[in-house]
Amino acid sequence: MWRDLPRERLGYVLILILCGAGWGLGQPMSKIAVSEGYRHFGIIFWQFAIAVLLLGAMNLARGGRLPCEPRHLLFYTIIALIGTLLPNSASYTAAIHLPSGILSIVLSLIPMLAFPIALAWGLDRFSARRLLGLCLGLSAIVLIAAPGTSLPDPAMVWWLPVALIAPLFYAVEGNFVARYGTEGLDALQVLLGASIVGMVLALPLAAMTGQFISPLPPWGAPDVAIIISSVSHALAYTAYVWLVTRAGSVFAAQVSYLVTGFGILWAKLILGESYSPWVWAALALMMAGLALVQPRKPPEPVPAE
Repeated sequence: MWRDLPRERLGYVLILILCGAGWGLGQPMSKIAVSEGYRHFGIIFWQFAIAVLLLGAMNLARGGRLPCEPRHLLFYTIIALIGTLLPNSASYTAAIHLPSGILSIVLSLIPMLAFPIALAWGLDRFSARRLLGLCLGLSAIVLIAAPGTSLPDPAMVWWLPVALIAPLFYAVEGNFVARYGTEGLDALQVLLGASIVGMVLALPLAAMTGQFISPLPPWGAPDVAIIISSVSHALAYTAYVWLVTRAGSVFAAQVSYLVTGFGILWAKLILGESYSPWVWAALALMMAGLALVQPRKPPEPVPAE
């Protein structure tokens, strides 16, 4: 099968797999990061700081600049809030109480939740196919939450709404960018600018809540998890946006399946998690929902005769 693919197309497939694997690491690393007492504001500050170092070096290497006009600063602030600070606060809080694999499945709701928001903002037209996908995704959440099915402890069900905050904010972020654009910034500039502003916002929050994490040794597994998560996210995001520009958004959107699959795979390999048949049924429903809400490839133009 691989030999039949053109070399360029094979390269795109490999990058797509790496993006999925990198993003899929996020949930297991979050679980490890909160395992010994670290909490969301402290983790998020270092997530921003590591991203600034990495993306700043990449931007400097390409000779790029970072626009800092008032409209750009406002845009960076909005993206930092709805794209990282608020959703990640919810994710890290939920990670204390929920299995990593469940969090990966819940995050698959992003494109499904984006659909009704796009309808409300006039960015998309109604589609029965996508509505069915949304219903399947919500059915997966119901299956996870149902008593005596997916969760090892019934008390965990109360943390599912907290876990749902993250995909909701990510869905809002995607629609916000689709509606208002990026103020002429490319993906690297957006992520770098948002990380700088986010770092400034997260530092006082971490200090005031007693959640600041000292960078001094000794370092343990949570510290390593924060570094791995931050680096993999920054690289995967940058590679994903590059892939969109080269291979198209329809091809790149397939990363959703890989993120979910790798998230569960990493949770089994790294954390030793195991799941009931109900979780696998919920995963199947979520994957079916993802397939229905994915954008279709636009039809090829008919040549004029």
